[in-house]
Amino acid sequence: MTQHSDRQLWINGAYRPARSGEFFDTHNPATGEIICRVALAGADDVDDAVDAAKAGLEQWRSQSGAARGRVLHRAAALLREHRDELARLESLDAGKPLAETPEADVDSAADCLEYFAGQASSLQGEYQQVEGGFFYTRPEPLGICAGIGAWNYPLQIAAWKSAPALAAGNAMIFKPAELTPLSALRLAELFKEAGLPDGVFNVVQGLAETGQALSRHPDIAKISLTGEVGTGKAVMRDAAGTLKAVTLELGGKSPLIVFEDADLDNAVSGALLGNFYTQGQICTNGTRVFVHRSVKDAFVEKLLARTRALKVGDPLDVDTHVGPLISEAHMRTVLEYIETGKREGGQLLIGGGRVTVPGLENGHFVEPTIFDGLDDSMTIVREEIFGPVMSLLTFDDEDEVIRRANDTVFGLAGGVFTADLSRGHRMADALQAGIVWINHYNVTPIEMPFGGIKQSGIGKENSRRAFDHYTRLKTVFVAQAPVDSPY
Repeated sequence: MTQHSDRQLWINGAYRPARSGEFFDTHNPATGEIICRVALAGADDVDDAVDAAKAGLEQWRSQSGAARGRVLHRAAALLREHRDELARLESLDAGKPLAETPEADVDSAADCLEYFAGQASSLQGEYQQVEGGFFYTRPEPLGICAGIGAWNYPLQIAAWKSAPALAAGNAMIFKPAELTPLSALRLAELFKEAGLPDGVFNVVQGLAETGQALSRHPDIAKISLTGEVGTGKAVMRDAAGTLKAVTLELGGKSPLIVFEDADLDNAVSGALLGNFYTQGQICTNGTRVFVHRSVKDAFVEKLLARTRALKVGDPLDVDTHVGPLISEAHMRTVLEYIETGKREGGQLLIGGGRVTVPGLENGHFVEPTIFDGLDDSMTIVREEIFGPVMSLLTFDDEDEVIRRANDTVFGLAGGVFTADLSRGHRMADALQAGIVWINHYNVTPIEMPFGGIKQSGIGKENSRRAFDHYTRLKTVFVAQAPVDSPY
C-alpha cells in the first residue's frame, strides 16, 4: 500500500469499494496531513461481509484445530517478516513512536497469533458418567463474530480479537477505529497469504454507524469492543436486540500505589510507563499515582529528573519517547483537562502545554505533564484523560489508600510497588480491578487474561479464557438404560 492511494473494504478475501462510493480521510497525527482516503462502509456493506463470512465459515469450522493453527502460525510468521513495514505504518497512522511499535504493536500481535495457533487444537469438552448413562460436552464456535477496535493499538487489538475467534473456528468481521484504519487491512492481506479461506476475516472501515450495523445485525453472534465506556454501553444496548454475546474492554482510571519500602527507581519506571508510553493513550494507565508520604519528596525528585529527559518529537525518529496525540480534537480535550486541573487548584510540576516540533508544526504534541497538590474530588483525578497527564496523590496507610483507590466507577487495573510481598498480595486482593501488577506496570503477556470489572468492561481477552467468549458449550446426554416412563 502506498501513501495517498485510496483504501477499500476487505470483503471475501479481496478489496472492493463501498456500495455508496463514500470515503473518509485518515490523518497523520504528527503533521495533520491526510494520509489517504478510506472507504466508508454502510449497512449494505456489512450485509455483504456477513454473507461472505457465512460462506467462509463452513469451510473454516470444518477444519481441524491443528489445521486452523497452522494458518495462524503462518500469519504470525508473516507479521514478523513484515515487522519494519507494519511498525512504520502504525507510527504513521497512529503517531506512536517508532521506538515502540515494532515490539509493542507488531511483536505483540504476532505473539497473539502464535499463542492461539498453539491452542487451536486443544479445545476439548468433558465426560462424566451419571445415573442412566453419561454426558459429554462440546465447545463449538459461535459463528460470525464482530470486532470493533480502538485507535491506540490498532494492529494488536485486531490480533487480540481475531486470533481466539479464528482459532475456535469462527469467522470475524473487524471494524478498525476510524482514526487508525490502515493496519487491519494489511493484516487481512497477510491472513490471506497465510491460507485463511476467503470470507473468514473481513474488514469494514467506517464511523459509529458502521459499528451500529454490526451490533444490530441478526446474523452476527458475538461482538467484542475495545473503546470508551459510552460506546460500550451503546454496543450493549444495540446487541440486546438479538441477545448477542458481548465482551467489552473499556476505560480506566487506575491506581498505581508506591509504598515506603518500594524500590523508588523501579516505581518511577512503572509510573513513567503507566502514564507516558504511547503518549498516555492506554486504557490501563496508572494515572492516579499514590505515593506514601514518607517517600514522596524522594519519589518526585527522581520522577521529575527522568520526565525532563523524555524527548517529544517525530514518531518516525527512533530517539523519540513521546509522539503526537491521535488527533487535534483529542489534543484539545487533553489540554482542556490540564487547564481544568490548574483551575481547580492543582500544582503543575512539569509540562502542561502544547509542544511545537520543528518541521511538524501542525502536529498534535503535548508535553508530559505532572500535577501535585490534588485531592480525590478533582476532575483530573476522577475522569479518564487518555493523555500524558499524571496525578500525584499522597497517602499514609494501607487501609486509607485501598479505600481511595477503589473510589471510582472504573475497575480495569492497578499497580503496587512494595518490598513486602505479603502486602503486595493483600493489596491485589483488596483492589477492585481486573488486573493488578506487583512491582511492575502495563506488561500484558498473551498468556495472561486481560480485562476489567465495574464500568471498565465485561469478559477477558488473551489466555485460554478468551475461548470462553468465542465458543458455546453443547451438552450431549447418552442413555445407557431404557426410558423409565410413568406413562
